[in-house]
Amino acid sequence: MEGVKLAWLHIMVFAPFVAALLVPSLYKQLNRIHTGWFVLGVPVLIFLYFLTYTSAISQGNAFISTVAWLPSLGIDLVFYVDGLALTFSLIVTGMGALVTLYSIFYLSQEREALNSFYVYLLLFMGAMLGLVFSDNIFVLYVFWELTSIASFLLIAYWFEREKSRYGALKSLLITILGGLAMLAGLIMMAMMTGTYSIREMLASIDSVTNHYLFIPAMVLVLIGAFTKSAQFPFSIWLPDAMEAPTPISAYLHSATMVKAGIYLVARLTPVFGGTAEWFWIISATGLVTLLYGSFNAVRQVDLKALLAYSTVSQLGLIMSLLGMGSAAIYYGTGNEAAVYALACFAAIFHMVNHAAFKGCLFMVVGIIDHETGTRDIRRLGGLMQIMPITFTLMCIGSFAMAGLPPFSGFLSKEMFFTGVLNAMQMFSFNMESVGVLFPLVAWLASVFTFIYCLILVLKIFTGPFKPEQLNRPIHEPPVGLLIAPVVLAGLVIGFFFYPDILSQYLLQPAWAAILPAMDQAGLLTVEIAVWHGFTRELGMTIAMVLLGIVLYIYLPKWYRIYSFYPPALTLNNIYDQGLQGLQRASRWLTNAYMTGSVRDYLLYIFSFIIIIVSASLWLFNGISFDSSLDASVAFYEFGLAAAMLAAALTVLFSNSRLISILATCAVGFLVALFFVLFRAPDLALTQLVVETITTVLFLLCFYHLPQLRKELSGVRFKLTNLLVSLGAGALVTVLALSAHSTRLFSSISSYYEDSFELAGAKNIVNSILVDFRGFDTMLEILVLFMAGLGVFVLIKLRLSGEEEHEEIQ
Repeated sequence: MEGVKLAWLHIMVFAPFVAALLVPSLYKQLNRIHTGWFVLGVPVLIFLYFLTYTSAISQGNAFISTVAWLPSLGIDLVFYVDGLALTFSLIVTGMGALVTLYSIFYLSQEREALNSFYVYLLLFMGAMLGLVFSDNIFVLYVFWELTSIASFLLIAYWFEREKSRYGALKSLLITILGGLAMLAGLIMMAMMTGTYSIREMLASIDSVTNHYLFIPAMVLVLIGAFTKSAQFPFSIWLPDAMEAPTPISAYLHSATMVKAGIYLVARLTPVFGGTAEWFWIISATGLVTLLYGSFNAVRQVDLKALLAYSTVSQLGLIMSLLGMGSAAIYYGTGNEAAVYALACFAAIFHMVNHAAFKGCLFMVVGIIDHETGTRDIRRLGGLMQIMPITFTLMCIGSFAMAGLPPFSGFLSKEMFFTGVLNAMQMFSFNMESVGVLFPLVAWLASVFTFIYCLILVLKIFTGPFKPEQLNRPIHEPPVGLLIAPVVLAGLVIGFFFYPDILSQYLLQPAWAAILPAMDQAGLLTVEIAVWHGFTRELGMTIAMVLLGIVLYIYLPKWYRIYSFYPPALTLNNIYDQGLQGLQRASRWLTNAYMTGSVRDYLLYIFSFIIIIVSASLWLFNGISFDSSLDASVAFYEFGLAAAMLAAALTVLFSNSRLISILATCAVGFLVALFFVLFRAPDLALTQLVVETITTVLFLLCFYHLPQLRKELSGVRFKLTNLLVSLGAGALVTVLALSAHSTRLFSSISSYYEDSFELAGAKNIVNSILVDFRGFDTMLEILVLFMAGLGVFVLIKLRLSGEEEHEEIQ
């Protein structure tokens, strides 16, 4: 039974891609029905399928399924299902189903291009599923970049808006560049371990820690993770991505895309964890991102911008927990390691909680925007009596994010405080001197988090109602818009009262995948309880609430501190100025070398080839001359070579096109004569046919060109031309002689000697072109056909333009 279920794994991962192909037809043929109803079944079905794995995964099992893709390169579609991959897959599909349902009532069938929306959404969903299940690093990278491309298309969905295009481009540039850095790091990991499989890399941990590529690979992989998960200073793309429709923001920026970097760090923690570099880079970056995001969220006046910065902050919290939890690997399998391992469990727990409460908040903000026509906090207020259900949902989501009971965010936030307090007491990685900063930064960021949660609740729903600021009557949204956020709010409350169910079936298996050695030692045990007595964590929470209330009340008095920071030094301004500088530099460079002269272009090309190839030959000892196997050169061969040289020089210095064409033809016929002398009649026949046809075509074309006018002009001697021409000639000569003198592999010519038996061809050249390299020849013919078709179209367009011009006259 398990084998049958596993056989469906690849089908389920690629189901969104297949469904995306069908969406345009459904949109066109069944336009009276909202396209989202057809799409909704895809994530629901996949979610239910992966839900069947929870029982087996909770018992410590894992599953693997392989489909051959590029076996000769060692790249296959190997999908691995463990607790970590299963948790992410359920978030991707579960949130995908709720977002699709929400979008049905949010996006109009008449006003929106829903075919594009759902194609992009399904493309992203499939890419995320492929990413979390991929065991092969190159397959993972393919899906990784697919998420960047799909998110670019989703963010730019309203492409007629300049801000949408700007946000989409910013996210694409940052995440794609991060992906390239990650690819370099993954390649280094493959070089260290000798495998492309992540599972096999985990088995080679001890042999790679001291490798000289270990640190560079770590840094490059983390750059990719940080750019995708919007960690400081790469977080600037996330607020601008809020220009996308709210369903996209709820899906990409609360539950899926921004979690890809979290997944990568969690997946590779067994490889890089336990080192000071991994601990400090992730922990410090996460804490800085946490404080940066929460501090900047308070100043926002756009609801989605506030949620964007809050997402940055919460991602920093999760990332810092993974960094602190990696210290458990350093301590091995002792009891002290179990203390620090709890941070990794808190990271997974808070990641699930964040997907629930942040998805709920994005949908609530979308409802407010949908019903009031604005997201500007300054224009909102007093909505509690008009929209009581929306107010309740906002309270649940906001207070869960703030970490208050009775919401699940309280449990994971308390674990976060436990993690930073444990890290402060660590006697390794130089934590004795700076460890106190961990709980201090965490608590301060939590204060700002509580403040912006109060802003979400109080400034929008309490105070005076401002109907003059709104251009429409306000009321509760239709029931369809409330279903998805109500489900998410229910999960936030349910996880608080029944956390052990979630822990048993998802959180602990994911925890075991992050710290497999400790799981095998039986050290990964946790009991989630709402009440632990009056602890330091509870004291930090009470202090957070008290100071947060005071700062919220006096917000107008200290709000001006945001104006002290110079706008020119903001990350967004640095990005904009850097991009403009690159554009100016590229424009200057392009104008410098794009002179319009073919001579200059050839000079660049040949100079580059000479430098690169010569340096390669010199550095890698590629120059080799061995004449022991060379045959003697007859006197008539010298004569043929001299005749070829004379014909070539005639082409250069002739003043007549006809003579130049005939000289070119003579060079080709002399080459054919060489083939005859070398006993290659097939090649000689082919050469004669080709030369004859090309000569006839040349003559036909040049017949219609105007006659050359004789111009008297002095030709100056240019040393650069001489050096480049001599260098190119010498390089080709050295390459030819070195290639002739070096035999790295046995010749493949013997394979073609049986062309008659293999292909039934008596002419070996014809056999190679038509049979052995048939696809190459077919594609070359296709290219020539397309080029000819293009020329024909251009001629027709020119002729039709001339006819229209004559008619006008």
